Formats: sequence, structure tokens, C-alpha cells
Amino acid sequence: MYIAVEGVIGVGKTSLARLLQPRFEADLQLEVFEENPFLADFYSDRQRYAFQTQIFFLLSRYHQQRRSVREVLDTGRNLFTDYTFAKDALFAQINLAGDELEMYYKVHEALGEKVRLPDLIVYLRAETETLMQRIALRDRAYERNMESDYIARLNQAYDDHYGPGYQGPPVLIINSNGLDFVKNPADLDKIEADVRAALENAPHQPELPLNG
Repeated sequence: MYIAVEGVIGVGKTSLARLLQPRFEADLQLEVFEENPFLADFYSDRQRYAFQTQIFFLLSRYHQQRRSVREVLDTGRNLFTDYTFAKDALFAQINLAGDELEMYYKVHEALGEKVRLPDLIVYLRAETETLMQRIALRDRAYERNMESDYIARLNQAYDDHYGPGYQGPPVLIINSNGLDFVKNPADLDKIEADVRAALENAPHQPELPLNG
């Protein structure tokens, strides 16, 4: 069983993946985003540093998918991640244009053919205002100048991607606006139940741990 938690910056992907991991007796692979040497510069000048930032993320995510993720799945263990390989292209369509975007898509497509798809994607979504509040609350230095318009565009890109016409692994959409699954066990219990139900209805049902 391979489950990826997806969503816009600040929605709580990593927190949810960490909390669900023990409930499904799974391993955990988290996105290594802070190693990107262009990230801080990107948030201060997106146009200038967008291509370098995207290519670094693309190659970093590809190597993690091909090595760490594949290693876990080859042993038959359950796995949670807090991103999908496809997410990188969603950011690219916002941050890049022209020849840079065309080149990026060619590289992404070639690498994506070698990446294992999740059995289920949990799309954790929230309104832009909620996301901005959560981003401010966690107070990462390089996110302090985050623009609401940028988050709104990402939000729309994610909604469009998982909307009508979507082709890919099964997706469970969870509206997190009124949830606090970190502090409220009942919210986390409900999400766990929804994930288990989605897995049971997904093609090629994976084996689940009996507890829970």
C-alpha cells in the first residue's frame, strides 16, 4: 500500500502523513525541500530563480522516488509520503513560461515514466485564506513574504488537476478548512476511516493492517 498526501503549501500534508503512518503500520518518506539552495531566493524573486528552483526540485524528487520510495515498496511494506512526483509540474506551470516551461515538461515526462504511482492520493485542500493563516502560524523564514495571490493560483492549479478530466491514481479529497487533525483526535479518526474506505473501493485493493 502506497499513499501520498497532497495539497497546497501550508495545508498540513506532512502533519497528516506523520499522524497516519503509525495507524497504517507504514514507513514514511517526506519531501526534502529545505535542501534546495535556491528556495529562499525564489520566494524573494520568483521570476529570476524559478527555473533553477524547479529543476532542483524535479531531480531531487525523482531521485527520492527511484531510491528511497522504491526501496520501501520493493520490501512489501506500507508507505506514506507527503507529496507526489506529479506535483512538481503543477508548480512549474505557475512559475515557468515559454522555452523554460517547455524544456521542463520534456524532462518531467521522461523521468515520470520511471516513477511508481501511489495506490491512493489524499488531496488535502483548504481555502486560500486558511492556507495563509497556517503559513503565518508556522513562521518559516523564507515563507514570510508569501503572497496570497501565489497561493490562490496554486490552489486553483491543484483543483483543476484533480477536477473533471483527471487521469491518475484514485483520489480522496478532504476539505480541511474546519478540521484540526493535529489537536482533535476525532478529526484524525474520521480521516483514517475515509482513507480506509477509499482503499477498499480502489482497484487492486492493497492489504491493510488489521488493527485500527
